[in-house]
Amino acid sequence: MKIFLTITLLVISNVFMTFAWYGHLKMKEFKWFESLPLLSIILLSWGIALFEYLFQVPANRIGFKGNGGPFTLLQLKVIQEVITLVVFTLYSLIAFKNETFKWNHFVGFIFLILAVYFIFRK
Repeated sequence: MKIFLTITLLVISNVFMTFAWYGHLKMKEFKWFESLPLLSIILLSWGIALFEYLFQVPANRIGFKGNGGPFTLLQLKVIQEVITLVVFTLYSLIAFKNETFKWNHFVGFIFLILAVYFIFRK
């Protein structure tokens, strides 16, 4: 149960993180957003990032072996990085129609899967 909960919270956290970090690049297509000063965009992104932390911190606390969870610190970090890249890739392909998924991206994901394998290997 803690494995599923940790990964679910990390996915939700990364959706917010991706939108906080990159959403403003898509939102500038809207006239009302385009005229906002940079400081306003930064504050808006911080507000969105707050929700990232509301899911990220519990995910790490629940998932960390030192707190009775199933994952070591290194395992948590690798899981988070893989989730981040998957969420970001999906976001970029859906929100930005001019982005493409190329063969070298696929190879990179294969290497990430190998990284997960080696990090979890006993």
